[in-house]
Amino acid sequence: MSGPLLIRGSVSVPEAELMWRFSRSSGPGGQHVNTSDSQVELRFDLAATEVLPPVWKQRALERLSGRLVGGVLTVRASEHRSQWRNRETASARLAALLAEATAPPPKARRPTRIPRGINEKRLREKKQRSQTKKGRGGGWD
Repeated sequence: MSGPLLIRGSVSVPEAELMWRFSRSSGPGGQHVNTSDSQVELRFDLAATEVLPPVWKQRALERLSGRLVGGVLTVRASEHRSQWRNRETASARLAALLAEATAPPPKARRPTRIPRGINEKRLREKKQRSQTKKGRGGGWD
């Protein structure tokens, strides 16, 4: 996995700002897993980056504050046996995290009132149903 990490639109993180670390992964793989560094840890210094627009950066710092350690966002991947596939998975996760964290807040819902005609129709139907049920009783004396 080389090249810039596309976040959203034309904004991307250059490869130089991504820090990769590899270690031995647990899980399946037989004898091969004991000798290869297939687990991937991808780190991105969100607090120090200049590639994100200031508004996006502020939004991401607020939304990801629980995941940041010293302003650095870390993503791990060890599902696959190959380091290359784990690298792809980690970079896709980081891109998705940053895209979600930098997304604009949803539009506020404007409360609406129920139109008077609909409410009156509902009350008329309730009254009619009540009359129908009332007319059913009392013929067994």
